[in-house]
Amino acid sequence: MPEGSALGSKLRFNNGLTGSRTPPGPVERLGRVSEKILFVAPRMIGDAVMACGILDHLARTRPGARITVAAAPEAAGLFTHMPGLDRVIVVRKRQTHTHWLALWAAVVGTHWDMAVDLKGSGLPYAVLARNRFMRRPMPGLRLYQQHAALLGIDPAPLPVAWAGAAERARAAALIPEGGPVVALCPTASWTPKMWPAERFAALFRRLAAGPLPGARAAVFGGPGARERAGAAPLLAALPDAVDLVGALTLPEVSACLARCALAVSNDSGLMHLAAASGIPTLGLRAHFVDQAARVEPAGRAAGWILRGGDDMAAIGVAEAEDGCRRVLGL
Repeated sequence: MPEGSALGSKLRFNNGLTGSRTPPGPVERLGRVSEKILFVAPRMIGDAVMACGILDHLARTRPGARITVAAAPEAAGLFTHMPGLDRVIVVRKRQTHTHWLALWAAVVGTHWDMAVDLKGSGLPYAVLARNRFMRRPMPGLRLYQQHAALLGIDPAPLPVAWAGAAERARAAALIPEGGPVVALCPTASWTPKMWPAERFAALFRRLAAGPLPGARAAVFGGPGARERAGAAPLLAALPDAVDLVGALTLPEVSACLARCALAVSNDSGLMHLAAASGIPTLGLRAHFVDQAARVEPAGRAAGWILRGGDDMAAIGVAEAEDGCRRVLGL
């Protein structure tokens, strides 16, 4: 199924064509009031964001359901304001794998109407459940489409991001009304995934002088010294940028991203969160390009530039600006 347009052969965009033509499965026949749903989320933030579309679908189509989400500490905050949420169980990994035993003990006393496992733990088969869904390989489908196909949901809902009133109020204070804001996400899980900071800065200046006149920069990054160090060169190059590195909860990040006109990001959880927040998002990736289609950013106006050879420096500033114009619809 075609999933978007292309810039040359390297830049792909999502245009809302979602899901496979999987026949409706058992999940579509549920919907009883007071359903209890157990959902084991993926560990990584980006993968967990990709699961939020089906969670939102379950909550909207089953307004009486109560959903329990089991999530790793780094991703748990994503679900704080999820509709239909009963509780979030934070699963802290232990070397002996006894964290799964602790999770089982926390949920085994409930008779679940649905148990969904996107982590591959096997938990749905260790609890009482009317319907069980376990992650399995689905070649040819993007990750969010795989999640939907597992539950028989067609078309696949795009990922979403949730924030509450308090988070939106803080975002408004951090990013007040004014000129357009460009979210710059210069960090990643490992250094080879990071586009050079000077290129981020040069791209921002070109955007502010071109398609987004008067633009302001906001630099995003996660908590911890490593993220701070990864963002430091860009913050030094753009001293007037709003520094949001390590300062926000995930719902606050979502609320701040939603106030931006554009996000440019390395391949990271922030890239997926920006796309899920509904803003034009350009991702940058040069590693494992043959595996990239599965985790392409999914959003109303999202795409990325792919470069083979594991060399992020091969992505030029002019090429990135062209990509930004495309996701902006220019």
